[in-house]
Amino acid sequence: MAASPTPGAVWQALNAVPDPEIPVVSITDMGMVRDVTVDGGGRVQVTFTPTFSGCPALHVIRDSIEQAVKELGVAEVEVKSTLTPPWTTDWINEDARERLRQYGIAPPAPAGEGQLIQLEAEPTRCPRCSSFDVRMTASFGPTLCKRMYVCDSCKEPFEGFKSV
Repeated sequence: MAASPTPGAVWQALNAVPDPEIPVVSITDMGMVRDVTVDGGGRVQVTFTPTFSGCPALHVIRDSIEQAVKELGVAEVEVKSTLTPPWTTDWINEDARERLRQYGIAPPAPAGEGQLIQLEAEPTRCPRCSSFDVRMTASFGPTLCKRMYVCDSCKEPFEGFKSV
């Protein structure tokens, strides 16, 4: 019979699964894992919400989740993705925001509870020198969830997460 880990053990294993595009944060740091279900028959179901519906790393995330759970001795793993509710940058934990900044990515401002679309972006702080004297150089960065900026104080380019 296959092993039946506790939900806590599964969460702990998922804490070690890095975001495929930002290796300094895990998929749980980013708030992508929504639910873990363990039944008595050795089956585990993990539900996650991608940070972007068209995320090109979706299959990598799914495979990484399955591998991490199977390493616990689980024979049957079901990985489900859901877009409801949609992922929000509010789900990123505070420690991960600091690690993003240290990695050189401006963490997003909280999206908040409001349902209105913001026409003006929140001020972005340079992750290197903390200056607000920055300018956006591209609406889309290396991934669709980020923008490109240059800091006019320290002259360094950097990526910044969009608030969603």
